[in-house]
Amino acid sequence: MKLPETRYAKSGDVHIAYQVVGTGPLDLVFVPGFVSNVEYVWEYPRLAEFYRRLASFSRLVLFDKRGTGVSDRVKQMPTLEQRMDDVRAVMDAVGSERAAVMGVSEGAPMAALFGATYPQRTVALVLYGSLAKGFRTLDHPWFPSADEWPARIERLEQRWGSSEYFDENLRVMAPSAANDEEFRRWWTAYRRLSASPAAAADLARMNSQIDVSHALPTIRVPTLVLHRAEDQDVPAAAGRYVAERIPGAAYVELPGRDHLPFIGDMESVLEAIERFLGVPPGEVEPDRVLATVLFTDIVGSTAKAAALGDRRWGELLKAHHVAVRRELARFRGRELDTVGDGFLAAFDGPARAIRCACTIVQAVRELGLEVRAGLHTGECERLGEKLGGIALHIGARVAAQAGHGEVLVSSTVKDLVAGSGLHFEDRGTYVLKGVPGEWRLYGVLQEPGA
Repeated sequence: MKLPETRYAKSGDVHIAYQVVGTGPLDLVFVPGFVSNVEYVWEYPRLAEFYRRLASFSRLVLFDKRGTGVSDRVKQMPTLEQRMDDVRAVMDAVGSERAAVMGVSEGAPMAALFGATYPQRTVALVLYGSLAKGFRTLDHPWFPSADEWPARIERLEQRWGSSEYFDENLRVMAPSAANDEEFRRWWTAYRRLSASPAAAADLARMNSQIDVSHALPTIRVPTLVLHRAEDQDVPAAAGRYVAERIPGAAYVELPGRDHLPFIGDMESVLEAIERFLGVPPGEVEPDRVLATVLFTDIVGSTAKAAALGDRRWGELLKAHHVAVRRELARFRGRELDTVGDGFLAAFDGPARAIRCACTIVQAVRELGLEVRAGLHTGECERLGEKLGGIALHIGARVAAQAGHGEVLVSSTVKDLVAGSGLHFEDRGTYVLKGVPGEWRLYGVLQEPGA
């Protein structure tokens, strides 16, 4: 089989390397694990065979995430939000309107978030060796704690590139092949060619902060969760945690200790995927979508209007609307409603939504106004061009708790912006009017010029 040609898709100002293999009836976008190199994968026969088998029943799309492999190097490792943008850019480049998305290991959380955020572009999800969080919590006890991660990342950066480190890593990732000399040589070269020490450390740092657990119940596309029973890197319990939280997800646990899907009993993995994707669903317009909603309103607007008079207040309100709409356009926000001096907007990425809210606060302050802003990420009903549902009520209640010039977010929003460089201050727990339970809220620590 002729090796596929590497091409590049432009995502923002970053070039994403991708390849297309096969001509099957279903597009399958493969989201790699920790690091990858689309050129060098073909040097190891078993991995090459794994991809060829996937391509026998699909049009397989491979890519290197930004900062790794033969994609552009970046100053900062990508957030899940940026990586979703990269997947859409690659799909656009290959002319794919809808595709099945397969995420492996740490690629699974991003794939899951993609399926929840863009159901109109996702035929189905396959999550292999998956996890919902990169750190230990009471309900997710399988990984290092937040306090333990910094030392582990420092050791990774110091030892990255050494044969000893990669041998140790291999005994966890693929114990059944750890003594295969050909595989060991390829694995060492593959990891070195996939990421520099700093890039590997940055990526591990971002992964240590991942938490998509709140997004899992909002997934509405057919989902298969695959895991090996004795996986030495990501315990099967982590995969069951994911499957239990996705409505209607199929969970298949296979025998074996290897985390890498192409090592060990590769056939069982491939058969499960082919069986699941064998009859793709028809074209269905999704009626629910994961979105981040932003509410803003002017603080003290009634008193301000009374002091200025109708004409001057009308001019100031018009300038306010122009400023808000300018920032919404800049950050890809979609205006849903405007009532008096308040805006409701939706975003397909929480980090963009937060940055937009911060710039709105600063932009209207230059007009002599103060606004408060609240954000929440949740499942929304699609009502034509509008959105509805409990997520909007929560967003409105979060905004109502914000102070003058403050951007306040729910814990769901905070959990989804790992690696974004955004910083928060815990504001404690609140009972939000008309919303069940207690909600932990966080104030965004804004930087000048944000």
